Amino acid sequence: MDWKRWLRWLSAGSLSLLCAASALAQGAGDAKPRSAEFEVSGAERWIDTGLDVKAGETIRITAAGSVKYAAAAGEIGPNGRRRGWRELFMSLPLNDANFGALIGRIGDEEHSRPFLLGLKGETQAPVSGRLFLSLNHSAGDKPSGAFKAAVEITAAPAPATSTTPANITELSQEMLESIPLRVVDVTGTPGDRTNFLILGSEKQVTEALAAAGWVQVNRSIKDAVMEAALATVSRQVYTQLPMSELYVFGWPQDFGYAQGDPLFVAAERHHFRLWKAPFQVDGRTVWVGAGTHDIGFDRDQRGGITHKIDPDVDKERDYIGASLEKSGLVAKMQYMTPANPVTEAKTAHGESYHSDGRTLVIYLKPEINI
Repeated sequence: MDWKRWLRWLSAGSLSLLCAASALAQGAGDAKPRSAEFEVSGAERWIDTGLDVKAGETIRITAAGSVKYAAAAGEIGPNGRRRGWRELFMSLPLNDANFGALIGRIGDEEHSRPFLLGLKGETQAPVSGRLFLSLNHSAGDKPSGAFKAAVEITAAPAPATSTTPANITELSQEMLESIPLRVVDVTGTPGDRTNFLILGSEKQVTEALAAAGWVQVNRSIKDAVMEAALATVSRQVYTQLPMSELYVFGWPQDFGYAQGDPLFVAAERHHFRLWKAPFQVDGRTVWVGAGTHDIGFDRDQRGGITHKIDPDVDKERDYIGASLEKSGLVAKMQYMTPANPVTEAKTAHGESYHSDGRTLVIYLKPEINI
């Protein structure tokens, strides 16, 4: 027997076993709650906790302390304070939460959706990423004082059964070609590109968009006036300003969605329209979307004033996809290119825009019965 070769093999095997044991021990350690404490003063817009969370993990926070704003009377605790008249018109990270409340988000991108934490907060991470903390105030606010936030992250429990989605049937090129490339206004004038698709039931779509921070806009000026009046009385912000009706497949949009700061919602907001396609993919509803980013006002070639859009419409298409991905409810996304893509065109009111011509296809996770 070659004793030297045998000893070398034994040593290598022992090293492999030790590495495996170490990896298992590390994995077991990951299951234990991870905790840390932070001071959130509002001096920084978002505080990087240095804690990376995984999708499905539970984030628990217990906070204490108070902050004081120069323009607000009294001290404010981690739950924040009901908006005063001044704050109704402020641009806050989380418009549907109290002013000055402790908030968090996963990721440091523009499309990362903030969530309320408050005095005692608990939330399940929809996606993996870095945890950030902040106060729910405008960028110019610099309060005195600070919150002490104790953070605990607990690993997600193992699922009782497999929740891996089944294979997803993809949209065919033939189906893509059957979708109009552009929307039209009531007179038939071509306008914005149809630049993304969502596959999923109406329930799945509305839940995913809500989780991503999108709100349905009002369908009429009458609805808008009533909503705005109610919002004012209850001291809540109003961001559901209606959109004009545009047409695909011969009918107006089924839904309009927007993200907008209350101060700038009339002039600046991310928004899109959705139309239910007259066909399905393997029993799944196809929603045709046209999204643009309003960045101000412009003169309408047909007369009057209209919204000015960012001419690089691909930015809004990709922003919509990225925001939905942050919800944790997207199975996959892919780009498809029509046979005759629209790369240069004008909106119905005469404003030029450009694109790479691709359509973003977003597949939501199928509903799973466990």
